[in-house]
Amino acid sequence: MEDRFLEINNDIQLIIDYIAMNNFSEASIKLIEVSDDLDDMLDETDDKVVMREISKYQVLLNHLQIKMSTKE
Repeated sequence: MEDRFLEINNDIQLIIDYIAMNNFSEASIKLIEVSDDLDDMLDETDDKVVMREISKYQVLLNHLQIKMSTKE
């Protein structure tokens, strides 16, 4: 599971990089992919610690989505 969180972390950094480069289309695509991955992870677990970690990433993705919508 830690490997998946590391991959999610890297993907979120990529989204942030795309936003910084004003490449909102790529950022949006990656954001949707990461969001889908988090949803899948949430469906697969019943561990409360993992659920809490997933929810932190979901909140971050929501903030990034808002950030993109105000810049576009």
